[in-house]
Amino acid sequence: MGTNAITEPFKALRNTIFAKLYFAQIASLFGDAFTWLGLALLTYEISPQNAATILATALTLRVTAYIIFSPFAGVVSEKFQRKQILVITQVARMTIVCMLPFVNAEWQLYGLIFALNVFAAFFTPTYRAIIPQIVQKEIYREANGLSMATFQLLSVFGPALAGILAVWLGPTQIFFVNGVTLLIAILIIITIPKAALQKGVIKENTTSKNTWNEVLKGIRLLFGNKIVRFALSIEFISAIAGAMVLVNTIGLVKTSLQLDDEHYGWIMSIFGVGAAITAFLLGSLDKSKTRSISLISGAMLVGIAISFANFLPYNGLMFLWVLAGIGQTLADMPSETLIGENIEPKDQGKVYGAHFAFSHLWWAIAYPIAGFLGTQFPDREFLYGGITTIVLAIVAILLIRKPASKSI
Repeated sequence: MGTNAITEPFKALRNTIFAKLYFAQIASLFGDAFTWLGLALLTYEISPQNAATILATALTLRVTAYIIFSPFAGVVSEKFQRKQILVITQVARMTIVCMLPFVNAEWQLYGLIFALNVFAAFFTPTYRAIIPQIVQKEIYREANGLSMATFQLLSVFGPALAGILAVWLGPTQIFFVNGVTLLIAILIIITIPKAALQKGVIKENTTSKNTWNEVLKGIRLLFGNKIVRFALSIEFISAIAGAMVLVNTIGLVKTSLQLDDEHYGWIMSIFGVGAAITAFLLGSLDKSKTRSISLISGAMLVGIAISFANFLPYNGLMFLWVLAGIGQTLADMPSETLIGENIEPKDQGKVYGAHFAFSHLWWAIAYPIAGFLGTQFPDREFLYGGITTIVLAIVAILLIRKPASKSI
């Protein structure tokens, strides 16, 4: 691939509408990193003894908001002006994060975090539904890859920058930095013509159809399309492996390997970098290659990688976590592209909303599985998690390979 593999994803930025949305996304993602680091510090200030419980509850509320409201967000994005949705949700998020420094009780924190993620649940599916409509079909994969790579990179480096700013500004002022980043995102979105964001929205969708029926239709379309359903099943399998990495790496590094926080930070960073580089390059691959190669190889790779984690020293673990990051992206990334390619434009909003909800539901299921394995089998948790991942991947592959199945 050479230089083309590096430069090709950036071709999507020649589309000025996508470029503006992309840079608005960057500003918003930086802000998210600041908020979640600030939240960890804030929970400690509220109750040092219960900080872990408070933070875990806040994260649970985050996922709950996504699961409940995302399907409705997809329908709303087809009924109302998408520019208004993007601006209103970002203004609401900006207002909420600027209220967080004044929190002094747990219930206040829970209420604000839930509200913050309700608006995020409406923003993100709308944003994702817009992308396939504003970029040319031949560069949609590059646009999707660039967007996902940016998300992965900022998930690695965003908290580091947030940590530096928190030391300089203080734990509460970091929320105001997030407010500024969201304001930047709002100003960028305001410059986008309203009509450009309405491409692909069928006029009849804006009429007063039954919202609940539209939500159910989005779910039916998500699971009714065999190609998309297979990708969604692979996402669930990948979530189990990913949850193993996120939940149990800390115990593996600090308890089993007897290493410190710095080693844990490096191992998680290398996982994120592997995922980000793969997302960046995946859009440059030959468009004629079937999506199943990415889905199947990703699920198997991440499962195999974590299976050996209990048996290798730290340097070997670094290599495995690079492979796990690569596998996670290969398994997760094709879903949104497949929705854009296989679902009618008039229905994509509701399907993206349903997908966003179910992809987070998979993680809500996967986290307890990872916690159970880490608690019950502290010396073999990754082996059993990897075996579970591989077995489920084989089952999914056998089901999709039935004679009646459609080629991906």
